[in-house]
Amino acid sequence: MQAGTNGYNQPTMSDLPYATIDVLGADALGFLQGQLTADLSSLRGEERLWSAWCNPQGRVICMLTVAAIEGGYALTLPAELADEVVKRLTLFRFRARVEFGVRPATPAELAIESSVDDWMRDKLRAGRAEIWRGQSEKFTPHMLNLDLLGAVSLDKGCYTGQEVVARTHYRGATKRRCLRFESAEPVAAGDKIYAGDRAVGEVVNALGNDLLAVVPVDKADSDLTVDGIVLTNVPLPYL
Repeated sequence: MQAGTNGYNQPTMSDLPYATIDVLGADALGFLQGQLTADLSSLRGEERLWSAWCNPQGRVICMLTVAAIEGGYALTLPAELADEVVKRLTLFRFRARVEFGVRPATPAELAIESSVDDWMRDKLRAGRAEIWRGQSEKFTPHMLNLDLLGAVSLDKGCYTGQEVVARTHYRGATKRRCLRFESAEPVAAGDKIYAGDRAVGEVVNALGNDLLAVVPVDKADSDLTVDGIVLTNVPLPYL
């Protein structure tokens, strides 16, 4: 993947590649509670929740931050996904009294206090993966550690993909997780990870020699490579 494309493979960034979807209307809370993995009823004041929106098979379409605004909620996510997310959310609207609007995101909505590059790298190193178009609908919330990061509610009721998410949780069936690695040379989002000659995982986000990848947990300290490039596991603070 060349510099300037998404997946965190940008060595430099001049524009903010995020958008905000405003979901407004009398039924905004009920509508979003039936779609997103987080419990929006827990939002207080100017707090922001991290959440995901899944397809019915429990695969993450996008990850986003949610904030309460006058008349509804603001969902901030990668700009390249915003229009498609609105289009698909509209299919679930039925008779709910909600309207959608898309606008550029602001640094404040993402809690960016320095440069976008520094923010992206800090986020990656903290083990908070991002889903861009190339990763959409590939991974479950558990594979992305969203259950460990407070982005998944197991007791708020039904939402799209909830049955798969709950079944994975209660069966303890999470064998693949998003782990942090350092690479001997830069790699790219979407690259396959190998243990010997067998593909066992995939790079989710990469910046320089830092990356997040979904791999089997029991392979974390194995001899893993990407196109012959050696990876070294860097433990995450919450795992």
